[in-house]
Amino acid sequence: NVPIASCSFPTSALESAQLTHSPLPPLLQTSFFGRFRHFLDIIDPRTLFVTERRLREAVQLLEDYKLGTLRPGVTNEQLWSAQKIKQAILHPDTNEKIFMPFRMSGASREVTTPLLTSPPPSLPLAFQWLNQSHNACVNYANRNATKPSPASKFIQGYLGAVISAVSIAVGLNVLVQKANKFTPATRLLVQRFVPFPAVASANICNVVLMRYGELEEGIDVLDGDGNLVGSSKIAARHALLETALTRVVLPMPILVLPPIVMSMLEKTALLQARPRLLLPVQSLVCLAAFGLALPLAISLFPQMSEIETSQLEPEIARATSGRTVVYNKGL
Repeated sequence: NVPIASCSFPTSALESAQLTHSPLPPLLQTSFFGRFRHFLDIIDPRTLFVTERRLREAVQLLEDYKLGTLRPGVTNEQLWSAQKIKQAILHPDTNEKIFMPFRMSGASREVTTPLLTSPPPSLPLAFQWLNQSHNACVNYANRNATKPSPASKFIQGYLGAVISAVSIAVGLNVLVQKANKFTPATRLLVQRFVPFPAVASANICNVVLMRYGELEEGIDVLDGDGNLVGSSKIAARHALLETALTRVVLPMPILVLPPIVMSMLEKTALLQARPRLLLPVQSLVCLAAFGLALPLAISLFPQMSEIETSQLEPEIARATSGRTVVYNKGL
């Protein structure tokens, strides 16, 4: 752990915003490796079992740190632990608890065995709906929440996201089934490479439709001191684009790594002698691939993203003397 006392003074709006939210040294989140370490904390499943009392203690400890009223004897390890708990459970915009199954720490584990062990095209329709419904709720729960969103918006986004994503998956299933009519080489090509663009397309539809309200209303942007500058639709487009790109990267390890690993494990004497172990071993391999894919994908961009005011609406540029502002990209 980096000592809290070693935090450098923020030199940009991004660093200032990160210090406003937590005692994490700002430079750690300006690099991919630093963000990867950060998001490993966010997806830690142990945070799912934190009690309400422990959460309140963590929040109070961080508040005391920011106010300079820490009691004697508080260690860096205690501050880092408190920060991990707060960021894994509370939404950064509302400071309200994210419903447990839709936190990033829950999203990486609460996947049924059929979703893990079957390639997306071959999943039954019910499991396609279950998968995309969970994705939709995760996208909504971890959105930029600086603007209020009525229930009707959620319902419209949910229906659009799930119907479009499931339609893409079902269409892919039909294509793969028709691949049996192709030559062996073409059939192998379709079965191996078509699933990824289809899953990625479904993920993009899901996240964009669940967060479409941000494009209509804009999202809040903050200056270097954490003060509200205004609401920007351009920043909202950047936020959704960055989040959509993470959803493109997310299925890569899940669709590529398990087949490679399982092809090697299936040749071992243990699994050849005990074929009943194939399903649990495959489940563990797929779960490990998802656990690796999630932090890698969401680490592509910082959650508090920085953008130059010259790229935003003229009224935003006029409202601040700073060259950059920050916004919550969402996860």
